Amino acid sequence: MPDVAGDTAVTERGTRQGSLVWFALALAIVVLDQLSKTWFNTEFHFGEVREVIPGFFNFTLLYNPGAAFSFLADAGGWQKYFFTALAFGVSGWLGWNIIKKRFSMLMNLAAAFIMGGAIGNVIDRMIHGHVIDFIQLHYYQSWYYPAFNLADSFICVGAVLMVIDSFRHPAGQ
Repeated sequence: MPDVAGDTAVTERGTRQGSLVWFALALAIVVLDQLSKTWFNTEFHFGEVREVIPGFFNFTLLYNPGAAFSFLADAGGWQKYFFTALAFGVSGWLGWNIIKKRFSMLMNLAAAFIMGGAIGNVIDRMIHGHVIDFIQLHYYQSWYYPAFNLADSFICVGAVLMVIDSFRHPAGQ
């Protein structure tokens, strides 16, 4: 007969180790994001543009005191604290749900992407007072997508994965 207490310990240990994978992925995203931002912040001058794919893709160095697409960039400073609290709140909720095993594998991946991206941008806000952006997509000189960074990319991919997961696992089923 199996040792029930031993089986419980193995299950709990497996749960912790399984959760750690997602937190390790989020941490790796934070590190990658911060390394990329540090490199661009030291190798580029503010506003400098270096063409990568003519008519489509540039590297540039821009600072964003707001959120995505410079939302609330001119709000006077309170937005830094709001977006920091929001990032910690969302990351805490996602992390708690990973630990409690309430998410599917795809949702855990989405949560890790969002947590890593959110914390990466929080670090910028706390250290610099703004988020460092360096990726710029455009169509020749007629259209420019707002500059963004790796953290923003991971947040967006995580959000798309969440939507996909919601179609695969509808609420209440």
